Amino acid sequence: MASFKLLILQIGTILIVARLVGWLFGKFHQPRVVGEMVAGILLGPSLLGWLAPEISATLFPPQSLGHLNSLSQVGLLIFMFLVGLELDLRQLRELGRAAVMTSQVSIIAPFILGSSFALYLYPRLSDPSVSAAGFVLFMGAAMSVTAFPVLARILTERNMLRTRVGSVAITCAAVDDVTAWCILAGITVIVRSSSLDLPVWFTMGGLVAFVLVMVFVVRRALRKLEAAYERRGHLTQDLIAIILLVVLASGWITESLGVHALFGAFLAGVVMPRHDELSEELSGKFEALVVVLLLPIYFALTGLRSSVFLISGASMWFYAAAIIVLAVVGKLGGSLLSARLNGMSWRESAAIGVLMNTRGLVELVILNIGLDLGILSPALFSIMVVMALVTTLMTTPLLRWVYPDTAKIPTTH
Repeated sequence: MASFKLLILQIGTILIVARLVGWLFGKFHQPRVVGEMVAGILLGPSLLGWLAPEISATLFPPQSLGHLNSLSQVGLLIFMFLVGLELDLRQLRELGRAAVMTSQVSIIAPFILGSSFALYLYPRLSDPSVSAAGFVLFMGAAMSVTAFPVLARILTERNMLRTRVGSVAITCAAVDDVTAWCILAGITVIVRSSSLDLPVWFTMGGLVAFVLVMVFVVRRALRKLEAAYERRGHLTQDLIAIILLVVLASGWITESLGVHALFGAFLAGVVMPRHDELSEELSGKFEALVVVLLLPIYFALTGLRSSVFLISGASMWFYAAAIIVLAVVGKLGGSLLSARLNGMSWRESAAIGVLMNTRGLVELVILNIGLDLGILSPALFSIMVVMALVTTLMTTPLLRWVYPDTAKIPTTH
C-alpha cells in the first residue's frame, strides 16, 4: 500500500511539473512537449537531486522506479504506433527529387559525422564489453534521427503543413524515422546476439518474415477494420481493442526476436490503413492519455537516468560541444545544401535544414535503448540528452528568423 501511495505521489508530481514547464515554454513559442522534456530533466539529479537530495531520494527512490518504467513503456508502445500512423511515404513520390535527395542526405551526412566521431570516442567513453561496430553504428543512427512528432507539431502551430517547405520537411522526417529505426533494429540484434538463445540468422530471418507478413498480410486484414469503421461511422471500443491487440502482438513478436518491442509497435502504425477520419479519431483517443500522462513519466525517468554533473572536466565538455556541433552541421547543414542544390531557394532550404535538425522525443527513445543495451555509458547518455535538448530548443527561434510568417507560400497540390 505504501508503494502504491508513493506511485500516486510520483505521478502527481510529474504531471504538475510537466504541465507547468510545458505551459511556460509555450509562452516562449516553444512546443509544449519540449517543455515537458525539460521538466523531466529538472526532476532528476540535474536539478532536484542537486538542490534537494533528500526530497529527491524520498520521492524517487531507485527501488520504486519499476512501476513508473512499466507505465512509461506501455505509453511508448502506443506513442510509437501513433508515430507510424502519422507517416505517409506516398508524399515522397509526389514531392519529387528535392524530397528524395534531401531525405537521403539528411540521413547520410549526420550518420557519417556521428559514426566517424564515435571511432574517436570509443576508446575514451566506452568499454571492451561493447563492440566497436555496435557503438559506431549506434552513434551514427542516434545523430541521424529527426523527431517526426515534434516536427509535425511545430509545422501545425505555424500553419506550415500545406507549404512546400512543410511538405518536404515532414516527408523527409518520415523517411528518416523509418531508416533510423531499421538501422536501430539491426544494431539491437548485433548487440543482443550474445545474450539471446536464438542465433543471429534466425533473428534476422524472423524479422524479415515478420515485416513481410505485416506489410502483405496484416495490412490487408486491417482494411476490414477500415470497412467496419465506415459502416458504423465511428470508432467502437471493439475496434480500439483489436487495434491495441495488433500493437501489443507486434511489440511482443519483435521483443521475442531480440529487436525491441517499440519497432513492432512502430510497424503496426505504418501498416494501418490511411483513412483520414479513422486516423484522426484513433489519434484523438490515444493521444490524450499518452501525451498528458504516460510520456511525461517517460521524460521524468530519462531525467532520473541522466545528469549534467556527469559531464565534468574540459574533455567531457569538449566531447559534448563536438557532438552538438557535428549533429547540427550534419543534419541542418546537409539538409540545407541538398535542398538548395535541388532547386529550392536559400530561405526555403534554410527552413528545411532547421526543421530537420529537430530531434526531440524520438531521440530520447533511441538514447534510452542505447543505455539499456549498455552501448552508452551514463556520461555519454547525458551528453546525448543535452544534444537532443539543444537541437530541439533551437528549432523554433531559428525557424522564426530564417522563415518568418511572410515567407510562407502554400503548395499548389
